[in-house]
Amino acid sequence: MSFAASVLTLYPEMFPGALGLSLAGRALEAGTWSLDAIQIRDFATDRHRTVDDTPAGGGAGMVMRADVLAKAIDHASPPGDARPRLLMSPRGKPLTQARVRELAAGPGAVILCGRFEGVDQRLIEARGLEEVSVGDFILSGGEPAALVLLDAVVRLLPGVMGNAVSGEEESFENGLLEHPHYTRPQEFEGRPIPEVLMSGNHKKIAAWRRAESEALTITRRPDLVQNGKIKG
Repeated sequence: MSFAASVLTLYPEMFPGALGLSLAGRALEAGTWSLDAIQIRDFATDRHRTVDDTPAGGGAGMVMRADVLAKAIDHASPPGDARPRLLMSPRGKPLTQARVRELAAGPGAVILCGRFEGVDQRLIEARGLEEVSVGDFILSGGEPAALVLLDAVVRLLPGVMGNAVSGEEESFENGLLEHPHYTRPQEFEGRPIPEVLMSGNHKKIAAWRRAESEALTITRRPDLVQNGKIKG
């Protein structure tokens, strides 16, 4: 069974976007995964196809309506659908490589792309949405975040990457940032490839790569060290 993604959005034309190219695009064409971009406005009931309203209690901006979104979600994810329901949101739980692997091992995902000031909280609770964040910054909407999430997931699906080991030796897979990489030419603008990588001694190479990964993690992501990923 292929990985099935349903994306609820006000801008379905943004999909597949970059996901229609390279590894993800070839996998989409091959049927390894499927993508259904659903226009939320199709579930509005008035002639203006309204999907938002002013926030209760006052304040700036608009809020996406629970009733319209509920109809869209129920259409995309009827009873018995085992796929998780995700809401791309800056207040969500940070997306991790571990969660990406969990999603890639499942049947797919239903992804709601928020807009405006956000989504009516009652909808989040009533439809059991898992709020997911791709970083501590604000986007114009959930669509770019959904593209990021799907790209991360699709590349891990069986057969998408030419070498499955590639997905096991990357940043965050073992709690560390990935070590530096080098290739020909052996010397570039006076900078040679580290000698150990040319030694042919696989044990020494593995030790060097581990040490470089730990050093990079300590320098660039001290939060991972503090969280007990490695001992600084």
